[in-house]
Amino acid sequence: MIDFPLIAGSFLVAIVVGLTGMGGGALMTPMMMLFFNVPPLAAVSSDLVASAVMKPVGSVVHMRRGTVNLRLVGWLCAGSVPAAFCGVFLARAFAVSDAVKYALGVALLLAVAGMAVKAWLGTRGGSTSAHDIVVRPIPTLLVGMIGGLVVGVSSVGSGSLIIVALLVLYPALKANQLVGTDLVQAVPLVTAAALGHLLFGDFQMDLTVSLLIGSIPGVYLGARISSRAPGGLIRSLLAIVLLASALKLLDASNTLTVGALVAATAITIAGWRWRRLLPGNRVAPQGETVSTH
Repeated sequence: MIDFPLIAGSFLVAIVVGLTGMGGGALMTPMMMLFFNVPPLAAVSSDLVASAVMKPVGSVVHMRRGTVNLRLVGWLCAGSVPAAFCGVFLARAFAVSDAVKYALGVALLLAVAGMAVKAWLGTRGGSTSAHDIVVRPIPTLLVGMIGGLVVGVSSVGSGSLIIVALLVLYPALKANQLVGTDLVQAVPLVTAAALGHLLFGDFQMDLTVSLLIGSIPGVYLGARISSRAPGGLIRSLLAIVLLASALKLLDASNTLTVGALVAATAITIAGWRWRRLLPGNRVAPQGETVSTH
């Protein structure tokens, strides 16, 4: 049976996924559990299966725009795909999903703090082509393994965890390159995790169909915007989505989450306007603040 409120909710979440490369598991799964009373295992399974169909849509947009580093994608997937499949077995054998969820929530809060400090200090995004980035194989492989394991266990991490690690490992990546590379690497990752949950989870066809009806146009719209949007805008959205994901992973109330997001948005807007007024600074066409000295 088609669930129209769920279609609307998944459309909005999918726009965020297409814009930022993250938020699918960390926002979609809690949405289903909190607002639609979907059992946890069914929410995880159905969200992963829907993501396996949804993420290629956004990935194609970024591939056509040249904002994807395929070598980086390859090393991430070499670690994440087998680890994601194993994560499904780990979750069922040891029931560790809650511990992983809370640990990831804390990690995302730290990432938000780090991005805020970086913005305050005036650090800019990269300016090189996605294809010119020098890939570090071993650290990238380890990031893929850890991210894949977390995705298999909890459905969270294909965007949230891995994109934070990419921010640290590859600071030269521009915001839209970061999102594009992360979206493409997430396709085989969530497919492997979805296959595991199809075999051993609690997959529900009607639930997944409703998710797909809303998600496919939403992620396409979000990806179209992010592939052309100013880098500064995307980085601000990344931080806000990270904050939302972290609070929901830590079981924060809806009131606290909304209040925190409103405050974060207000601070972001005020900070952006303040930096524009600083003497010697201007806003470049790509949305990055640069010095004229």
